[in-house]
Amino acid sequence: MPRSDSQAGTATNGAYRSFTRKLAVVTGGGSGMGRELARQLAAQGCSVAACDWHVDSVTEAAAMAREAAPPGVRVTSHACDVSDEAQVLRFRDELLAEHGSDHVHLVFANAGIGGGNSFVNDSREDWERTFAVDWWGVYHCARAFVPLLIASGDGVLVNTSSVNGFWASLGPGMPSTAYSAAKFAVRGFTEALIEDLRTSAPQVRVAVVLPGHVGTDIVANSLRARGLPAPENMSDAQLEEVIPRDAQAKLIRAGLLPEGASADNLRQMLVRANADFRDKAPLSAGQAATIILDGVRSGAWRILVGEDAKMIDTQVRAKPEAAYDYAELFSEMAQARAAGTPQR
Repeated sequence: MPRSDSQAGTATNGAYRSFTRKLAVVTGGGSGMGRELARQLAAQGCSVAACDWHVDSVTEAAAMAREAAPPGVRVTSHACDVSDEAQVLRFRDELLAEHGSDHVHLVFANAGIGGGNSFVNDSREDWERTFAVDWWGVYHCARAFVPLLIASGDGVLVNTSSVNGFWASLGPGMPSTAYSAAKFAVRGFTEALIEDLRTSAPQVRVAVVLPGHVGTDIVANSLRARGLPAPENMSDAQLEEVIPRDAQAKLIRAGLLPEGASADNLRQMLVRANADFRDKAPLSAGQAATIILDGVRSGAWRILVGEDAKMIDTQVRAKPEAAYDYAELFSEMAQARAAGTPQR
């Protein structure tokens, strides 16, 4: 008989009672959940090697983590684009040298960007860049670090998927093909590793993180990853690249842009979108990091982050054929919320 998530988690994974005197790797450590994971781990006595492709951000994040850390904890920052395996291997070698270690205890494969929403309309370059960071980054880190987790004798690999790892849309009129395809791959790979590690390397366990809406700067970071400046500094041509004419027309029809929207209107909308995504989220990055670390500590293999993630997960699994019938899906979610139905 199939086991429930909680039963499988208990059977597969043991509790990880303390992060003290461990060494953790955090990718995407320059902002958002990665920055908070590094800070909270260091505060709990765990040495951290954090990487990010944006050097200034991860340097600042490491300095913040050091301020919260007790004596004896070492926090290092490293430049790394996780979509490039050579850079991941260089990062691995750098951190081992700087921490004087031949193993690591925890790996949080957290780096991610958005983009490549439409397979039909968006550029192939944008689509493949998003997929490379969000999927190949996780794969490259697993290849580089699983042997070091095995060497620790008590390792945990934590891969960040998303609510879009089980629901491949952002809602009506908002496709999410590259991001969702990558996040489905991360979830499937992580679940496949459960039995592989249990059979081949029982000293290592794996967990998949499935966040809903968490307050991060992923909107701005995703633009930056495409080589674009901050929205307020974009040229008119760059604005049209990000929001093509047909997309502008849809935003006008939806009342999100005024008729005859100017370039300045578009800049202001992008600035507001990033601020709203970060500041109006139901969970802060710090709260999300705490949930993730509590899940790892408890031995969970499936860590849902946020009530929205729990709600969508419940409804999609209850009636998968209605996952993209938005009226029915959202109606059932609203009914469940009104009824106070417990969410797993």
